[in-house]
Amino acid sequence: MNNLTDQQKGSLLAFVAVMFITPDSLFIRLSNIDTWGLVFYRGIIPFFTVLFGMLLIYKLNFFKILINSGYHGLIYVGTFSVTNITFVVSIQNTNVANTLLMIATAPMLSAILGAIFLKEPPDRKTWISIIITFLAIIYIFFDSLKLGNFYGDILGFITAIGLAVGAVTIRSAKSKNLVPAAVVGKLFVSIFALFFIESFLLIEKDLIIVPLMCILCVAIPFVLVTIAPRFIPAAEVNLFFLLETIIGPIWVWLIIKEQPSIETLQGGVVIITTIAIHSYLKLKNS
Repeated sequence: MNNLTDQQKGSLLAFVAVMFITPDSLFIRLSNIDTWGLVFYRGIIPFFTVLFGMLLIYKLNFFKILINSGYHGLIYVGTFSVTNITFVVSIQNTNVANTLLMIATAPMLSAILGAIFLKEPPDRKTWISIIITFLAIIYIFFDSLKLGNFYGDILGFITAIGLAVGAVTIRSAKSKNLVPAAVVGKLFVSIFALFFIESFLLIEKDLIIVPLMCILCVAIPFVLVTIAPRFIPAAEVNLFFLLETIIGPIWVWLIIKEQPSIETLQGGVVIITTIAIHSYLKLKNS
């Protein structure tokens, strides 16, 4: 990693994070646990997993790093906790397509916030990529969009804002390690879920699926995505995450034979091609 440029490091971290996240929707479909039970385990298992790893690496310095993160750490704990919760509640209160479309605005919001607060306006290539991928998301979900529940739609947009603010916060604190703050955020998520959870019981295949999902699709990616914006702009990090919208349904298609729509495949080709070309051009110039 020491021989790589910042652009290469950030792009690699964001890409690997997304690849770990892509089977997430498949695991959720295969599990039988109730929603808030899932939220609880997606908070508590990554909390203990990453905390254990951090304590092995940093020992008691973990707490020093957490305290030294200062107000950046507080902001990230807040945004990280909120996005984990609002995403679930949004899905519960509006059409899934509405929520995903709202979240697809995250790269655009990151670009705007980065330009305002970090004086880091995206270049033309990034703006073009953001616009093309956003239009592709609209194309994919156009037939599924409904007037829906305003409350759920707003929570979906809050999720996008949280993702953007979180990435910009990390970017503004390049010299600080905010992974401990993300760990605390996961603890807050699990505590919040306690107020709504109906059962803690994991039975049959959930005994394997839920822990596996929480480690592979949650714990590992949230560490990587907390580090990535230290090397590349927040908008570019969130642009990578649009890949999950496409690759996730492909996993579902391959494993449980739920075929994606032709719009998903066509829009997916546009999104993957756009991000690939954007990444190639950025890496070429790095």
